[in-house]
Amino acid sequence: MTRVTHTMPDRLDDAALDLLFREARTHTHWLPRPVSVELLREVYNLARMGPTSANLAPARFVFLTTDTAKARLLPALAPGNVEKSRTAPVVVIIAYDTEFYENAPRLFPHTDARSWFAGKPELIQETAFRNGTLQGAYFILAARALGLDCGPMSGFDAEKVNAEFFPDGRWKVNFLCNLGYGDHSRLHPRNPRLDFEEACQVL
Repeated sequence: MTRVTHTMPDRLDDAALDLLFREARTHTHWLPRPVSVELLREVYNLARMGPTSANLAPARFVFLTTDTAKARLLPALAPGNVEKSRTAPVVVIIAYDTEFYENAPRLFPHTDARSWFAGKPELIQETAFRNGTLQGAYFILAARALGLDCGPMSGFDAEKVNAEFFPDGRWKVNFLCNLGYGDHSRLHPRNPRLDFEEACQVL
């Protein structure tokens, strides 16, 4: 029997790097093109492969795909963000689960990782927020990799979002991300970025 092996490339080509980073932009205007639930599932299944502490994956994703669902969010948004989200095909509430460690026996079964967190609210919050934020970034890259444009946002009242969507208090909003196919004709020139020498140290 011939064994088939798959070799990984040493690095992505320029087209892939452009798609993920160099030509990718934060979008605020959207084409009237729907995003299927099947594609949302594909984005999540790609994003979930990114690393988190002890593989405990605290991020949670709520997809607002209808006008009715988005209307529940709009009162919590800063005025400048309302139209961006109202017209986006999908708005994603990227949240984190404050009881993420309850999944430890299944997600990190070779040791008692649950006991690292149970009864330790400061560690729970720190771990959930840090790793949930990482997963939100993985989600953005996964969406871009699958041809979607993203508009991640702050500029909302977290208490209002949590009261509306997570009234039991277990999940908490981290940030929002509008999702769809952006109108590239309405982009502004890209803002500058810090140079390596400004932002980095090599020790």
